[in-house]
Amino acid sequence: MFWKKRKSGSDRKQNDPNKEVENTTLTLDTLKNIVVNMDDAEIIERQINPDHKVTLLYIRTLINQERLNDEIIEPLIHHSPAPIHECINVCKASKVNDLDEAQRQLMEGAILLRDRSEDQWLAIKLENPLSRSIESSETETILFGPKDSFSEQIEQNVTLIRRRLPLTKLKTEKFTVGSLTRTPIVLMYIEGLTNPELITIAKSKILTIDYDLFLDSSQVAAFMEDHVHSIFPQFQQTDRPDSCVYALGAGKLTILVGNTPFALIAPITFFDLFISPDDYIHRWLIGSFLRGVRFVSFFLSLTMIPLYVAINTHHYQMFPLQVLFVLLESRSKLPFTPFWEAFLMLIIIEIIIEASLRMPTKTGQTLGVIGGIVIGQASVEAGFASKVLIVTVGISTIASFLVPNYLMVKANRLLLFAFMLLSSILGIFGMALGFIIVLVHLNGLTSLKQPYFAPIAPLHMSDWKDLFIRAPLQWIKTRPVSLYPLQKWRSSRRR
Repeated sequence: MFWKKRKSGSDRKQNDPNKEVENTTLTLDTLKNIVVNMDDAEIIERQINPDHKVTLLYIRTLINQERLNDEIIEPLIHHSPAPIHECINVCKASKVNDLDEAQRQLMEGAILLRDRSEDQWLAIKLENPLSRSIESSETETILFGPKDSFSEQIEQNVTLIRRRLPLTKLKTEKFTVGSLTRTPIVLMYIEGLTNPELITIAKSKILTIDYDLFLDSSQVAAFMEDHVHSIFPQFQQTDRPDSCVYALGAGKLTILVGNTPFALIAPITFFDLFISPDDYIHRWLIGSFLRGVRFVSFFLSLTMIPLYVAINTHHYQMFPLQVLFVLLESRSKLPFTPFWEAFLMLIIIEIIIEASLRMPTKTGQTLGVIGGIVIGQASVEAGFASKVLIVTVGISTIASFLVPNYLMVKANRLLLFAFMLLSSILGIFGMALGFIIVLVHLNGLTSLKQPYFAPIAPLHMSDWKDLFIRAPLQWIKTRPVSLYPLQKWRSSRRR
């Protein structure tokens, strides 16, 4: 054969796979020890002329075979007396002198090439990225507006943002986390707009991450959060490029993580988690109405069931007489107290929700509908729950899912159990105590050292134009004051 192909890594049994490489010098022997027992590792050698003998080392499953033939093998076949690196028509070739760097390049889809006459190793990027077509978001669906979403390919995600923000001031800084996964992270911000203090804090948090395995952006967020034990998300996860662009334009940071379609946005506030991308696409009255519905739904989802438990346990006198008769009749044959009755139904609802999420889409939807109807009806007929509670639990569950951010939905569901327990012990006063505890907790939270409950604490009235309502865009002329952006004004007309 024209090329002499050495055995793949898994066939080189003379090397002990458990023996550590003692010699850290970059040589062919040390590289052989590294790829031992790797079935997809290939070593190819060829004597191209009496003065030049080249060696190729690569991981077959990580490189583009077509580019290997066109850009490496073909030029070497027609090799001229010129140096090897001048004969290869690739733009991503770099000299490698360090064994650690050679290992990193090899596992990132590079080909290691050596000309023995020149005694020099080259790393040539020929990675074969696995990518899928750009699809619409499945987690943040909207009726109007852009339909594209991020993919697992980090370079493609950067492109989707840069096409929307064609600015030289849009900076990207790359980091790597995970000693095993070597996961790339790209920190994006607009220079001259974003507060430099935020950039410094984010960089320091990324650089202090010390863990071996990262498979999703949520794991990165867990290491960067200011308050690990809080149930409230301190980073916003999104797979929508337009959400990231809007955040960058407001003076925030966007963090892209390799091999996951979900980006991180920070810093955020509690109120950012109630904002939907189409709030800024609808007319301002419609957008304000829908945002108000979300806040009301969040409040109802936290109070309806605890209020049912509190009234049935401690505050019968609050019901009108006719309503009280209906309620007593519906609960007359129930074996459980109001707390355990509600607790049982909530657990059943959580089981149905979790099961529907884990099953295929159509099957999960069917399971959710049929499971809710059948179990609800059966619970009433069996005497495990009252009709009033079934209606209350149904409205509360639906209301909780109006919040656009799924992490906030789960925090809401967890808070519900705590509120229900307090209401069973102290009644309505327990609910009030729960709200006070939550408000104090929210006031003490930060996201990248920025107040989490802004613009209420601290108070910034200028940011209220885009808080509970979405004012006309012509009125929102300033960026959020709580972020302390270098460019405060969005519009050249400041009045």
